Amino acid sequence: MKVAVSTYSFWRLINSGQMTQMDCVAKAHEMGFDGIEFVDIIPHDESTIKQYAEKLGSEAARLGLEVTNFTFGADFLNGSGGDVRAEVERVKRNIDIAEILGAKGVRHDATTGFKPGEQGYRGFDNVLPLLADACREITEYAAAKGIRTMVENHGYFCQDSHRVEKLINTVAHPNFGWLVDMGNFLCADENPVTAVGRAAPYAFYAHAKDFYVKSGMMPNPGEGYFPSRGRNYLKGTIIGHGDVPVKQCIAALKFAGYDGAIAIEFEGMEDVLTGIRIGLENLRRYIREVEQGC
Repeated sequence: MKVAVSTYSFWRLINSGQMTQMDCVAKAHEMGFDGIEFVDIIPHDESTIKQYAEKLGSEAARLGLEVTNFTFGADFLNGSGGDVRAEVERVKRNIDIAEILGAKGVRHDATTGFKPGEQGYRGFDNVLPLLADACREITEYAAAKGIRTMVENHGYFCQDSHRVEKLINTVAHPNFGWLVDMGNFLCADENPVTAVGRAAPYAFYAHAKDFYVKSGMMPNPGEGYFPSRGRNYLKGTIIGHGDVPVKQCIAALKFAGYDGAIAIEFEGMEDVLTGIRIGLENLRRYIREVEQGC
């Protein structure tokens, strides 16, 4: 399995102006990653998004880094002012950006769900046909460019493993699969090992992520923690330092035949570069041990 890093891992440094996405490419190469995943395109100069994407892709290729994925948001229920046609076309334009980057995979979201006060007697199954039709049209568009598309277990409403599995099987297209995020299942209070075991046969890509988990029965631990859907407390941390069984999740992926890239998505409060470095060391060790049957 190849190991990549998501530019989301550098988000604090990007937001503070200490790094650009171009700097992330150089740093990923310096730290010894096999590839890089871009989350949105954020030009730091006068370039357009397409021009900057071309620069990023060219620099990654020059350094021998694979662009493992292009990740961006989408919402076929609420996005583009609630106009699903407009949202589908917006996502297609981002598929064009992925092609410029040289990415062979794209993750777009499906929906964050009903707005507060709008759910009524409606749930996931009520919007499943709309979501599936949008995802199918987009993956057919992307397939013509040699790009696979996927959704991630992300955003509470479309986060449970059985919901994402249902969406994938309703789309029923060989070019559409799952970005399996090992840690994100905890946001829906789902056991990561059970969920990854369900997700693994559909995996096109994976995120390695770790969280500290505290029961909602305990006092609020304060700054740095955020609530799960069931109001447990989560805090991002270095891979291997938290409560996500990362090695066992890798084993579940391997058992299902997955041999693609795993990207680090670091969300911790620790020093960013230190957190990514230690996470990389741990992740490579876990993969090696799983492959050796340890």
